[in-house]
Amino acid sequence: MIAIAPIELISEEPLVGGKRSVWAHVDEEGRLVLPPEVATKLGLVPGAQVRLEETKNGLKLHRPITHLAKVYIEPTDACNIACRTCFRNDWDVPMGRMSEATFAAILRGLEACDPIPTVYFGGIGEPLFHKRTTAWVAQAKALGARVELITNGTLLSEKRSRELIEAGLDMLWVSIDGASPESYADIRLGAELPNVLANLERFHRLRMTMHTGTFWHRPKPALGIAFVAMKRNIRDLPAVLRLAQRFGALHVSVSNVLPVTPDLEKEILYRQTLRAVSYWHSEQIPEVSLPKMDFNEETRDVLYQVFNSGFSVTFAGNEWGSNNDVCGYIESGSMTIAWNGDVSPCWPLMHTHVGYLRGRRRVSHRHVIGNVRERSLLDLWFDPEYMAYRRRVQSFAFAPCTTCGGCDLILSNEEDCLGNEYPVCGACLWAQGIVQCP
Repeated sequence: MIAIAPIELISEEPLVGGKRSVWAHVDEEGRLVLPPEVATKLGLVPGAQVRLEETKNGLKLHRPITHLAKVYIEPTDACNIACRTCFRNDWDVPMGRMSEATFAAILRGLEACDPIPTVYFGGIGEPLFHKRTTAWVAQAKALGARVELITNGTLLSEKRSRELIEAGLDMLWVSIDGASPESYADIRLGAELPNVLANLERFHRLRMTMHTGTFWHRPKPALGIAFVAMKRNIRDLPAVLRLAQRFGALHVSVSNVLPVTPDLEKEILYRQTLRAVSYWHSEQIPEVSLPKMDFNEETRDVLYQVFNSGFSVTFAGNEWGSNNDVCGYIESGSMTIAWNGDVSPCWPLMHTHVGYLRGRRRVSHRHVIGNVRERSLLDLWFDPEYMAYRRRVQSFAFAPCTTCGGCDLILSNEEDCLGNEYPVCGACLWAQGIVQCP
């Protein structure tokens, strides 16, 4: 049995090719001894239980369920625009804004954490639609947290841009779902792409002059672009990538659409993917291993056929489409806090919402652990039932609803055919790597 015993740094090699090799060793008692910075990053404190997953060439070490590493904060569930892709197209949830007292409770909870988790301002609403968000970014930074924020970009005025940069924001995500004024306005109703790009241009200019990072003089905040892909806009993705390059974005996060209306289900780009998910679970499926190669007119059609052949495809040592039954929220050690202080495990469980899967309307009911106004952040995080839920999700012993979809239990997240009770995650598109949040 291998134990984890974090102690002093064993060995560290010079920086080569942009990566630094850090080594562990096995001691005389057969224990795996890790460097302290690795143990701290993964929350490997004495007594932590760690899930190990055997891979082709080694072991994957999962983050302990006791490690709170990221907190999503929803300043408001209201928004200044209407999008085709928004939960609001089919829900009955009250609109509200987080109070100063609720955020103060969150701040006290963050201060009690060691280390301080990453703070991400975002939820169903537009964070900058709340007048206190930029001040709260500054308060979270004052604690020593890494802070990120996502916005639709329409309210990114010069004043707010300066406030976010001066506050020390680490990462700004901007949602851009179209590269032309027409395709953008077709999805983000009530917004105009030229105005968003003008705001982004000004923000980029200000971050270059107001705050320059020390690593290769990269400006801060770092910039990311979020793109929701569907049939009506997928051809815009190359042009969105060019926009990202124009503004010096370091990250582009592409997600499939979660269809919240019947019309949106016609727009999905993963019908075959849903059918293929079951194949990737089997150890008996034949495998083809591909090297790196150019993707051009000579290889495009052949590679398309290979990737859709039913084989398990490894591309340059990385498994294509292998991210199944993995909850990114649990793996990243995160929790979400709605505008009213309610704590949930993830964005999909923060509000009751509707989605369409295999032509059927499905209601995902919200799941609340407790409220930060009534219990401390860490008390909620270590709630026994919440910990048991995280352990269950990490092993993901749920029914394969995304693959099957054949019974009425798929119509909600209240139970599944394996006997799991609310909330069940077998129909979660996030857990299958189909929908993702930045």
